[in-house]
Amino acid sequence: MLKIAVLIFLAVSTLLAASAFAASPGKGVRVVADEANRRVDVTIDGQSFTSYIWPATLKKPVLYPLITDEGVTVTRGYPLDPRLGERVDHPHHAGLWFNYENVNGFDFWNNSEAIKPERVPKMGTILHTKIVSTKSGANRGELVVESVWVTGENKQILAQTTRYIFMRRKHARVIDMAVTLKALDRVVFKDAKDGLLGLRVAGWLESPDEKGGVFMDASGKPTKVAAADTSNATGVYLTSEGVKGEAAWGTRGRWCALTGHTGSRVVTIGILDQPKNPGYPTTWHARGYGLFAANPLGISVFNPRLPAMNFTLRKDQTAAFQYRVILFSYAPAAKQMNREADAFAKESR
Repeated sequence: MLKIAVLIFLAVSTLLAASAFAASPGKGVRVVADEANRRVDVTIDGQSFTSYIWPATLKKPVLYPLITDEGVTVTRGYPLDPRLGERVDHPHHAGLWFNYENVNGFDFWNNSEAIKPERVPKMGTILHTKIVSTKSGANRGELVVESVWVTGENKQILAQTTRYIFMRRKHARVIDMAVTLKALDRVVFKDAKDGLLGLRVAGWLESPDEKGGVFMDASGKPTKVAAADTSNATGVYLTSEGVKGEAAWGTRGRWCALTGHTGSRVVTIGILDQPKNPGYPTTWHARGYGLFAANPLGISVFNPRLPAMNFTLRKDQTAAFQYRVILFSYAPAAKQMNREADAFAKESR
């Protein structure tokens, strides 16, 4: 009898706690879908963290913006919400995204409304198709969505399911991103520079040494970046292998952190790779002009001495990628980043 009473008490307590949380709309991590406006908003204690959006003006879904617990926006505004003094290059660099430059010969990375008509047939688009579920909670929320990769020939070649977990910490906010790709046909990710997880950061997180110019990859492909005012730029990369600054580009490591400050606010964006990911440890496609990307599939482009990976999926085969993005409102030491990477390695989902 006593055991039954205890079980009833626990059940009622759980229901009351859930009701109290539900009755406090501003509390906790809230994940709220607004399909009419093509977005899912994520807030923590009523303050904006990020939104999953799929506007008609973009060629893939993205998380935008990303905001720290102190209210500092770390993503560039352009092309969605241009800000005075920002660079306006690379209109396909919006928020935080996941795609690739060469999939069965189609370019999913560089696609945007700025593409010239003659290039459109060789571009690819990732179309949001479904919100599978949303969950809110006291310290974490969850979003599961589906999308499809469509070539310039209007052929679906990959089905994508993405699970986002949004977490709060003291002086930090965390995004876990687990992507499962299912091949709808034979799919080859040819070694390429532009991929796979990308983030375009605010101007103050650019490198103070960045002057623009033409960047060449290992195969000689140029990327032009206009010069800009970098007087407020403070960003410095650091990898798990101790590589700093713009030297981080093209090197491999299990994590990379970008630290900068705006006014009195110090911020670090950390991206952690997962040991189960293909191509681990990833190569960092980290540029001083504000592109912060993890590309595990472009092996021979970054290092011509290595054989091409040409990551391939047979029809109906799947591949999984997991990343953790942390927004710190301070500058963590390398030892802390190593502990973060160790913890993430043990938390494979």
